[in-house]
Amino acid sequence: MYRLNKRALQILRAEVQRCSGNDQVSKIEQEIVIKRLEKLRLEKGSPVKLDELRDSVVDVYPQFSEKVLKQAVKANQQLGFFTKLKWVTILLGSSAGALWLVNLPYPMIRWPIAKTAPILLLPSYINMDYHYREAINNLEQADQLINQATSPADIEQGSQKAKEAQKNLDNLPVWFLGYYPQAYCNFFGCSWKFTIDEFEAARRRVARIDAIAFQDKNAFTPLVQGEQVLKLARQQYEQATSIKDKEQAIASWQAAIDQLEQIPEATFAGETAQTKLKAYKRDFDNARIGTIIAAAQEFDLEAEKIQSIQPKAASELWEQAIKRLNQISTENPRYLEAQRLLAGYQVKLKTVADPRSGTYIEAAKQFAIAAAKASQNPPHPVVKWEQIEKLWQKSINQLENIRVEEPGYIAAQKLLAEYQTNLGIIETRRKAESEAQASFQEANEQIQTLIASPPSDPQQLKGQIQGIINRLKTIKAGTTAYAEAQTLLVSAQKRLQ
Repeated sequence: MYRLNKRALQILRAEVQRCSGNDQVSKIEQEIVIKRLEKLRLEKGSPVKLDELRDSVVDVYPQFSEKVLKQAVKANQQLGFFTKLKWVTILLGSSAGALWLVNLPYPMIRWPIAKTAPILLLPSYINMDYHYREAINNLEQADQLINQATSPADIEQGSQKAKEAQKNLDNLPVWFLGYYPQAYCNFFGCSWKFTIDEFEAARRRVARIDAIAFQDKNAFTPLVQGEQVLKLARQQYEQATSIKDKEQAIASWQAAIDQLEQIPEATFAGETAQTKLKAYKRDFDNARIGTIIAAAQEFDLEAEKIQSIQPKAASELWEQAIKRLNQISTENPRYLEAQRLLAGYQVKLKTVADPRSGTYIEAAKQFAIAAAKASQNPPHPVVKWEQIEKLWQKSINQLENIRVEEPGYIAAQKLLAEYQTNLGIIETRRKAESEAQASFQEANEQIQTLIASPPSDPQQLKGQIQGIINRLKTIKAGTTAYAEAQTLLVSAQKRLQ
């Protein structure tokens, strides 16, 4: 390292020329001082100090400027670390500023640079490449999450990815579309080649995905609300203790199902709702039909209670029951059950509307009740069976007074079939009782004859006893003579042993 650098020498030389004159002596003085300075310029070592510089010039030029000497010393100093860092920073900042300037997204700046010095646009190419790749990646993820969603979280994530893709597209220079940086792509490799069609297609795709996500998010609101209302209605139905409360819960239940059906099927919420609606409708139909049948049965019970004193009110109740049962469709599993109830209620309604047939039916029922009471605790003697038989016959006679064209005819025929069956049973019991009494009386007569004049021949005696046994065996169970006949039968069988 030289003791005096070029810059310091130039400063000192300029001051020497200023201090010297134009005569011959001045020129000699100037050469002496310059040679001294040149000598320092050629010497290697530590930088020259201020005193040494002053000694080199003041003996010739006492008027030499102290300020110039200090400037020369300062210029002669070696640059420090921070000074170098400052200059490096200034250099880098200037370069970065220039690079930033040429990469501004303005066609008037970029086009000339792209044609003459495309390497300066390397940051722009890298940025374009990054945003293009990110846009494609985010678009694919958004499309998968939105169109193949399995939960609301997928919709939310897909919407976020669509927004990120939109930001990536916004960072692509529209004016640069169609330009393909050959040098950059040959060196780094590009997966893209910008075109207007590709850019517009990507934007349309982002807009479509964003719209789908928006619709899906909006559709989740009625889905959640509908499910909450449905759950509440179901709880109210299960906790209801009266038909009125159940019907109110059914109405709320139906409103919730209607709300779920209004959700567009094209949305994820709509697909979810349609899947759940199958189970919701099944449960709703079961509850609704059960409530209808229960209400009809309740109306029937109430009508039965007041039929005799308030026939008009009873008629209205049966009409309500019939109206409700008519709401059950043929496809419902409980349709046949409802039809059976419906037929019965229609008959009862007609009976109330026709006092004549109702009177006959009521009279027949009274005779039937009396006959049934008299039949209790058998066996009975023949006389009582005949009385019971007459009661059933009177009941049948009452029903036979109802003509075919009368509303109560069908109900009368049902009762008639039942009462005729009962009459047949009573006739059988009466006949069995009569035969049992005859057999028992005959067996008694044979026993009395045998006791009065027993035969001397043992075989003949056994034959007569066997005849008595055979007669006693003809007496059937359920007759008044059966118990005594069994006692005699045991006694006779012992005699044969």
